[in-house]
Amino acid sequence: MNYKVIDKAHYYRSGVFRHFTEDCKCSTSMTARIDVTDLVEYSRQTGTRFYINFLYVLSKVLNSRDDYKMGYLWQTQELICYDSINPIQYIFHEDTETCTPVYTMYTEDYEVFYRNAVNDAENAKKTREYGLDVMNHPNWFDASYISWLSYDSLNIELPDGYLHFAPIINWGKYREENGRLMMPVSVRLNHAIADGFLTANVYRLLEKEMAGFPGLQDRT
Repeated sequence: MNYKVIDKAHYYRSGVFRHFTEDCKCSTSMTARIDVTDLVEYSRQTGTRFYINFLYVLSKVLNSRDDYKMGYLWQTQELICYDSINPIQYIFHEDTETCTPVYTMYTEDYEVFYRNAVNDAENAKKTREYGLDVMNHPNWFDASYISWLSYDSLNIELPDGYLHFAPIINWGKYREENGRLMMPVSVRLNHAIADGFLTANVYRLLEKEMAGFPGLQDRT
């Protein structure tokens, strides 16, 4: 885990950062539907898991811009940017109706990421422990697939005043709309390091990365 310390006095969002860490501590979140038709079809044809394919795309998007890799060291009150961030996927246990967090390392190499994500998920199925370990995984973001519902909105609240900068991403069951498969995706970011543009930009980048997903470039 490596990071750089941001000089808050010269941070390009310094005014916004000060306001939303001192005057009005809050987050920004939105839910929108994205077209996952081609990625779903690719997953079916290749026998790969759609949610892991999407997890790869999501991880690549969030690692493509420093704004999504920010952190805060409360001990020293330092604003930092990690070299990379990694997804926490979740495995649902039908018998206990509970989840186990799964820490998967991000790598831009799709085949390596996919293989590791599958292995991590299979190992998590062997336990029923919650196993959340935030202290030893500071540069990780929540990526939770809500597979039972194609929802229209979702909001995640954090305690007032808590400077949690890691993205929190949820996505639900896709459904057919006008012949295309549309999937709800919810993006939550701290307002101190992200505004409406940066939150909406996640969706734009997701669409771009899915269009360039390995194996899909030649299908258009």
